[in-house]
Amino acid sequence: MDHVDAGLLALRILLAALLFGHATQKSVGWFGGGGRSKTAPVFESWGFRPGTVMVTAAAVSELVGATLIVTGLAFPLGCAIVLGTMIVAASPSAKNGLWAQYGGCEVPVVYGALAACLAISGPGAASLDHALDVQTHQWWVPVAAIALGVGAAIPPIVRSRKLLRASTGRADQP
Repeated sequence: MDHVDAGLLALRILLAALLFGHATQKSVGWFGGGGRSKTAPVFESWGFRPGTVMVTAAAVSELVGATLIVTGLAFPLGCAIVLGTMIVAASPSAKNGLWAQYGGCEVPVVYGALAACLAISGPGAASLDHALDVQTHQWWVPVAAIALGVGAAIPPIVRSRKLLRASTGRADQP
């Protein structure tokens, strides 16, 4: 393992750890999070309904994506899952801009961007995909991973907008 592979492994561990915290805050209330009971009403206010189901889906997606990224197994799929989930996570606060101090979408944008960049770089030698000789070096693999992530984010965002419009008469809410 060279220094690039070590750096990719460190980045994968960091992103997976952050995603673990992000998922468990909303699902079980760890790390100062509200757990499902307090997070579900927030999801509902964003149009992600039913809230409890959507919180669970988001947390499971984050945990599965984190697991695939940290292990480097089915790595492009893990990157796609995280990218798509973070695009959806960014959508409610996108109207506030990027910066978190203004209620923006900085955190999910960073996590999603890291997943996209990792999809492009690949997992490196310290990964199960490498150990299993899974070929992820073709040009289309990161393109497909990013396209899958972006494409998978569209239906829940569109659905949340429709549900908000139906309940409030306003489509401009997140």
